[in-house]
Amino acid sequence: MEESTLNVIGAGIAMFGATIGGGFGLCKVFSTWLEGIARNPSAEPKISKIGFIAFAGTELVLLLGFVATLIILNK
Repeated sequence: MEESTLNVIGAGIAMFGATIGGGFGLCKVFSTWLEGIARNPSAEPKISKIGFIAFAGTELVLLLGFVATLIILNK
């Protein structure tokens, strides 16, 4: 195989892993967030702050996978 073919395969694997990880992470964040609000509605403002931070961290993982994919493709 040529080097460019291997780069595309590697980029696809990197993006696939980042997408699967990001998807599962977001599912866990939002399900736990909603469960916490449902159990204690009065703590919603405090839980929302933590939820947004967790959401941003999970999205950061997905964006880093995307950046890694772009780096692999541009070699």
